[in-house]
Amino acid sequence: MKSTPYWSIIVPVYNEANRLGNLNHIIRFLKSLPETWELIVVNDGSTDNTLDLVKAIQDRHPLQVVNYPQNQGKGYAIKQGMLVAKGRYRLFLDCDLSTPIEEINKIRPHLTNYNVVIGTRKTKGAKVLVHQPWLRENLGKGFTLLSRIMLNVDVSDFTCGFKCFSADAAQKIFTRSRIYRWGFDSEILYLSSKFGFAIKEIPVTWKNDLFTRVRFPRDLIISFSDLLRIRLNDLYNRY
Repeated sequence: MKSTPYWSIIVPVYNEANRLGNLNHIIRFLKSLPETWELIVVNDGSTDNTLDLVKAIQDRHPLQVVNYPQNQGKGYAIKQGMLVAKGRYRLFLDCDLSTPIEEINKIRPHLTNYNVVIGTRKTKGAKVLVHQPWLRENLGKGFTLLSRIMLNVDVSDFTCGFKCFSADAAQKIFTRSRIYRWGFDSEILYLSSKFGFAIKEIPVTWKNDLFTRVRFPRDLIISFSDLLRIRLNDLYNRY
């Protein structure tokens, strides 16, 4: 592969031993693409045998592993992957493939006009194959509304784990991001808007992961406090 690939695909993992077979699916798909690519797997301090399994896959397929010993949060893992990536366009997605890697084909047509292209489950054309439980889905809608109001960012879906950035946007946004757990999506979209990067939403296919680690109401409270932190960080010129 070339030193500057077209795509960088970043997959954060934390105790994902039972899902790592999905990496083989991602690799098979990437090999079918006309563009060059690199795959970066970021091990966020897993305590199971995730790292060993990822290295076993690395022995058979081209992928880069970023590893550190202590869990820091998904936002931190994505930041590390974005900043070691060399691709012209840098996409992160979840190891559970809640949004299939194939949806990258919907991103491609928009890359010449937008530096930030994100998946959404909440506009016309999106397909939700497995819904979240009623309470979680409606609390998520509430968080989206709060994010839009508090951050003045006009997107329909902050938390879909399928987001792509140009190299320039990734460098500017992720060198400055400071929130590494539940509010990280809102922060990176706020920074995208703050730095003048137009955000394009594309409807994607999505399914709920029954084994999610999200816990209500604790994580909703943390997410709300993260929105306040974003505003304070901006107020004190920390970005």
